[in-house]
Amino acid sequence: MSVVHELSPGWLLDHLAFINKISYELHQHHEPCCSKSRPTSVHLDSLHMDSVSSFGASATFVPSTSKPENDDRGNCEMFIQKYVFRSELFDISKPYITSANHKECQESKEKEDLVNDVKKEIFISINGKKRKRCVAFNQGELDAMEYHRKIRGLILDGSSQLIQEGLTSGFLHSCSEKLNKCSEPITLPLDTCNLSELCEMAKHLPFLNETELQTLQLMEDDTSVTEQDLFSRIVENTSSFTKIITLMGQKYLLPPKSSFLLSDISCMHPLLNCKKTYDVIVIDPPWQNKSVKRSNRYSYLSPLQIKQIPVPKLAAPSCLVVTWVTNRQKHLRFVKEELYPSWSVEVVAEWHWVKITSSGEFVFPLDSPHKKPYEGLILGRVREKAALLLRNADVKELPIPDHKLIVSVPCTLHSHKPPLAEVLKDYIKPEGECLELFARNLQPGWTSWGNEVLKFQHMDYFVALKSKS
Repeated sequence: MSVVHELSPGWLLDHLAFINKISYELHQHHEPCCSKSRPTSVHLDSLHMDSVSSFGASATFVPSTSKPENDDRGNCEMFIQKYVFRSELFDISKPYITSANHKECQESKEKEDLVNDVKKEIFISINGKKRKRCVAFNQGELDAMEYHRKIRGLILDGSSQLIQEGLTSGFLHSCSEKLNKCSEPITLPLDTCNLSELCEMAKHLPFLNETELQTLQLMEDDTSVTEQDLFSRIVENTSSFTKIITLMGQKYLLPPKSSFLLSDISCMHPLLNCKKTYDVIVIDPPWQNKSVKRSNRYSYLSPLQIKQIPVPKLAAPSCLVVTWVTNRQKHLRFVKEELYPSWSVEVVAEWHWVKITSSGEFVFPLDSPHKKPYEGLILGRVREKAALLLRNADVKELPIPDHKLIVSVPCTLHSHKPPLAEVLKDYIKPEGECLELFARNLQPGWTSWGNEVLKFQHMDYFVALKSKS
């Protein structure tokens, strides 16, 4: 379970435990007894592509087991290789910016009334020297301060309750308990396969007709698949164990009972062609902001492009839509006032993800004017279809409470959001279909789409445990 504690304010989650409860196990037969015959793709070791630029050569799945001539595996010993996510990627023991440092950077307090449009005098410390600067807050900053003022109390009080519960149970550890534990610097894995660039290049592949665009299921008798299949179809691992896919020399783990579509927003038609609708759709759009534009770290979408996502066609009646939003009020207003209405989605709640260290401190000072230790989620219901459903059946919807908190230690990997499956389960029907848009990882029971959908499935983010038979 990823939910460590559940109290009235919300949930304390263990993101790492959620990943590792997934059965990342490769089942392999002993090679000496199984190597005398033609291989079959019981386990994918797989999709090999020799050229980045041409996409000319076909790609084949190379199995990690083989089938004996007599088709009898009774004498073959089974080996199980288990993988776990690297725990050091969740080793956040200290705040990114401490309160003391925050005070040094901004030594004087802002005047009490921060919501009027009057210029303020702020002391700023630069290279040990103080200088005065007059600052006029723009409307966006004023809106952000007003929003923070409204939710500050519930963030602080609710988080304190959940953090205290975590400290009491031993899930979180106080700073004093960690003083003698020297953590080594974290070296992030190098993923040399740029998935988003591959999606861009895949646009030049010839299109398959609709009859050829059926979902590709990776079954035991699969022997090969072309790169065209990977970029134009939903790929499913229907087995109960993990498979490995190799793309441009990089290996990725596919958890059991998971499916994905690797493409960008211009190539979403395979999702629509499969004629499936979803009971919950989680969306993590690449919002535009100044830091993203300066760094050119990843592409972003305009509000108009986000509105064009075919959510109405993908949503089942009464579908729960959950959108991750940055703290920019411009984005919050856009989701509530433009995006959801355009999709016939009614806003029902706003939740908050609060990021803490393993000792229970906020990763940023709560009142930092730059970065806050929380992000928002806007929850809504598809109401147009829901009204028809409620008229034709006795459907009871559990009301979704407002301003719930999801408190967790964040991953050091950029934009690796905490899992929502367990905190949403009470608000969707059992065995409901689940979809994540702009995903960067896979989950059992979910369909995931995005141009970096395999990013956090890269094998460098996992550690192989000792094999067992």
